[in-house]
Amino acid sequence: MKRKLSVSSEEWDGSDSDPDDAYKPKAVAGSSRAPLGSSTKNKKARAPPKKPGSKKGGKSKKDVDNASEDDVEEGRDVPHAASMHTVTHAKDTRKALLAWYDTIHEVRGMPWRKPFNDSWNEEERAQRAYEVWISEIMLQQTQVVTVIPYYNKWMSKFPTIEDLAESDIDTVNSLWKGLGYYSRAARILQGAQKAVKELGGRLPDNAIDMESKIPGIGRYSAGAICSIAYNQCVPVVDGNVNRLLSRFLAFYTPPKAKQALDVLWAGAAAMVEGADRPGDTNQALIELGATVCKVHDPLCDTCPVQQWCRAHARQRANEEVQPEAHASSSEQQLPDIEDLCTLCRPLPVPTLVTLYPMKVERKKAREELDVVSVIEWRAAVDEEDRWFLLVRRPQGGLLAGLHEFPTIPDVSVATPDSMTDFAQSSLRQLLVHPPPPPSPAVRSPTRHSDIQASIPEDNPRIVKAKPAGDVLHIFSHIKKTYRVQWVLLVGGSGGRGEEERVIAGQYSVSGDPPPAALPPTLHTSPHPYAKGHAAKRTGIAKSKEGTALAVKKKKLIAADSVQGSSTRLEAMWVRMDDVPKANIGTGVLKVWKQVRTLWDSEFE
Repeated sequence: MKRKLSVSSEEWDGSDSDPDDAYKPKAVAGSSRAPLGSSTKNKKARAPPKKPGSKKGGKSKKDVDNASEDDVEEGRDVPHAASMHTVTHAKDTRKALLAWYDTIHEVRGMPWRKPFNDSWNEEERAQRAYEVWISEIMLQQTQVVTVIPYYNKWMSKFPTIEDLAESDIDTVNSLWKGLGYYSRAARILQGAQKAVKELGGRLPDNAIDMESKIPGIGRYSAGAICSIAYNQCVPVVDGNVNRLLSRFLAFYTPPKAKQALDVLWAGAAAMVEGADRPGDTNQALIELGATVCKVHDPLCDTCPVQQWCRAHARQRANEEVQPEAHASSSEQQLPDIEDLCTLCRPLPVPTLVTLYPMKVERKKAREELDVVSVIEWRAAVDEEDRWFLLVRRPQGGLLAGLHEFPTIPDVSVATPDSMTDFAQSSLRQLLVHPPPPPSPAVRSPTRHSDIQASIPEDNPRIVKAKPAGDVLHIFSHIKKTYRVQWVLLVGGSGGRGEEERVIAGQYSVSGDPPPAALPPTLHTSPHPYAKGHAAKRTGIAKSKEGTALAVKKKKLIAADSVQGSSTRLEAMWVRMDDVPKANIGTGVLKVWKQVRTLWDSEFE
């Protein structure tokens, strides 16, 4: 099963859960519970069919066996009844499905997967709902094998919903670090706090209330939690179940359309209607889609519901190479005009199981260029105690609440001169006593002694700004290029005041000796750029060639304050060894690793 797009992607590219209605991450392949749809569009779907007797029309069984969804010929209409896309043998299908599930449900070692116990009281069921909730949100866009250690660590830290509600976003993000889609963690915290404050510390015991009252829980998650923890007969449709039911019902239509989703949700509802074990039924459907009914190379011969699968029946009919039709016997007779399916698109030939669900064109990720300044401070050039400046992202949106190096997002041009100006602008906004504009020598200092001699003792000064290259980082909807520079700030210690000692101590590893000097003082009260709106730049930096540098969003990504807290740091100095331990995303960690390669030639 796939894990990631590449090393340049922060977000997992495979999962076992659906992102729900709260946000829409990218569609992925494999065993992921991804948004409905896939990557390519069959542009020949409405072309006329080739004649079976033509040279290219007839295919041997070997040809069909070796074909893939990329080898299909022109599509053709196969009139059929709309009732073909309904589940007609739900009890028999469920019986076979559960018999299979009972033999494999422990194979992948998921700690959250436990059998339902009728003897549980309300409190025990609510605790079970909390455990399932955490697992389901973690599994959104993330592989099972990745989630297991995160889940165990989370439950050790927050064994109950009350424990979670008493925590804060920094602690939650520290446990979430590496899972991606960090807004999920914020919504879990919000949901727990609401449940404790307004709902008696329990998640609602029905899907309707759960979806409407708990932040970040949509139709899928509500169905999964309530069927598993409360034994409620409610359906689930994630990426795995969508694929499974699209094949089971031979349903060939754009999978994100509302009418298509209505059909699939109705099919999932039929599977659990009147079930004694609705939670196990839903988990069995998900597991079957993840491990057997896979995107590529489905294991049809081992599928427990193969005999009722209409896509498999169509493929078998295709393999028989019938000269007159490639439809199953149930489709040979024309349906009643009132029952005619109007949703399915013309089917490609050969009609393979892997054609379902219908592939749709994927929206291309937009490209953005961000300027990132890795700002280092030392009391003196040769000082071994090295500090780096981190700022907090806004509490909403991409990478909400995480820390990063000062960043100017989505610029049109970024030259070395303009990048130094950007760093200077960031420092003016974040430091109580910012440095003066750097001299031209900053980009090419001559000797160590020249740098040291040029630094006033009472003011910090930018003594070096060195490009560190580009870092590519791919999100689900954005292709980011981070243009990175290392900026060395020297002098202008923030002093050793008692308040600053406390602030500095919050970000030092326990047991470290106290610093000989503290970095320049930062703004510690809510900052104009962090009050829930974009910070407008008053000027536009110019490159050496005079090119205007348009900052499209006109904002400086800086630390965001927490509502109700007037003392939370908008930014913080972090010792060098502590940077990788901070609440930073994978992209920021990649930037950090790239900048460190410059230090071997720091003053060459």
